[in-house]
Amino acid sequence: MKKFLFLIAAVAMFGCQNQNAEKQATTSAPPQHQRDTTDATNNFYDNEDLHALQTNTVEISGEIANPGTIDFSTLPKRSIIVKEALPSDTGNSFVGAFRYDGYSLFDIINAHYPQKANQEAFPPIIDLYVVVSNDRGDSAVFSWGEIYYPNHLHDIMLATDVMRIVPSKTHELWTLPEKAKMVAGADLLTARNIDSPSKITVRTATREFEIEKGMSPMYSEQIDVFVDGAKTKTIMALPSDDNPLTYEAIFYGRGRGIHSTTPFTGAALKKVLADQVTFDADNIRQAYVIVAARDGYRGVYSYSEIFNRTDQAEVLLIHAPEETDGGAFRLFPAGDFFSDRAIKSVSSFWFEHL
Repeated sequence: MKKFLFLIAAVAMFGCQNQNAEKQATTSAPPQHQRDTTDATNNFYDNEDLHALQTNTVEISGEIANPGTIDFSTLPKRSIIVKEALPSDTGNSFVGAFRYDGYSLFDIINAHYPQKANQEAFPPIIDLYVVVSNDRGDSAVFSWGEIYYPNHLHDIMLATDVMRIVPSKTHELWTLPEKAKMVAGADLLTARNIDSPSKITVRTATREFEIEKGMSPMYSEQIDVFVDGAKTKTIMALPSDDNPLTYEAIFYGRGRGIHSTTPFTGAALKKVLADQVTFDADNIRQAYVIVAARDGYRGVYSYSEIFNRTDQAEVLLIHAPEETDGGAFRLFPAGDFFSDRAIKSVSSFWFEHL
């Protein structure tokens, strides 16, 4: 009998040890980076040492549930590759090519559900934007759409580790950053890659528009452009000297699913609006655009995702005056997975600054 009881106890103890081991295995940190010094694999992005960046606590606040300090231990670690360059008076200045590991802004905000200030008047979430800032006063703006709607998720990252991507012939060693940084992986010029981010704030675009649900027909024959509240331009047609862009598309909405598989043809919005705001580091970091429709529907785009893309998936402005319900102007954001920001009957663009 004693032997039988001892056997039961031993089995139970072994089971507990197995459960503890399994729990440790599922909650442990990802395996350490192994430098491939012999090119044993096809991966170009593991050939150098991975360096830890100096990090600090980060607070999240604004129009969200559960504000507070971010617990990075609960988040998956991700990796992106970036060619960093900055605008300057003498041309774009190359900084270096790096692999960054860290935590995506998608994951960081994911458990903090929006509590919009204008929820009652305008429930859609596409007029939200996110400000990332540090204690030195640097800040960068990201639209909610470029975080949660793009074809390629997790391209905006709070990086905690960095690795050089070294050219195989020149062996040039780019200067390594030392501090954690917010990295905008989809940007051509990386002015939004600010060091030591300490605060993330979710906000609603505050301009108010008269809402008329169910407007039919809905039509706007012109677009008024405003910069910091002052009207600067009226658009009646697309530039006549511009070659139109055509994108094949699978047009799919978050609510209604598939809309069409027909192509979209229009002008790159960055060319239509190029004369409105100077292309510089300050605007890349701190400007955003509210796009409003005739019926009061609106969405936010960061300046950078319109004017500063590295993927050439442009935001198109389409002129279709023959569309009596939904014309004459509409957007097509080629980089978005969902169609929600493809705003119809666009009546105004509002350039805003933090």
